[in-house]
Amino acid sequence: MTNSSEHELLREGEISSAGTSLSHAEVEVLVAGRFGRKPFCTVEDWVIFHVDESPESLAKVRATGLEPMFMYAHCVIHDGHGRFPPGGWVRSTLCKSFDGVCLFETRNTVYVLVGKGREMTASLKTIFGLC
Repeated sequence: MTNSSEHELLREGEISSAGTSLSHAEVEVLVAGRFGRKPFCTVEDWVIFHVDESPESLAKVRATGLEPMFMYAHCVIHDGHGRFPPGGWVRSTLCKSFDGVCLFETRNTVYVLVGKGREMTASLKTIFGLC
């Protein structure tokens, strides 16, 4: 559970018009079509963090085939593999791909972003300080 100052931080940032309103069945079809059998997790009340680090650090991340972005969600709707309980929070690992709308992929999971969310820039300390 986040404390009140963390909760306020997560309410800041640019409101994104991204996110989906697809049904669960439609999400399953969308994810299977783009990512095969990769596990997916639908979330709402989400924030995409762009990492605020030196250009050299960001280049090292990109050299591994990842993007210096993380996703944090206040509310898990559904996790197909039962890793995250409904109503719980989740923070992703580094981003492998983001379609700019609703599909945020990491090495192990596709996060389906439901409804409007936020995007902001933050340090790794801030991102990893969320609990």
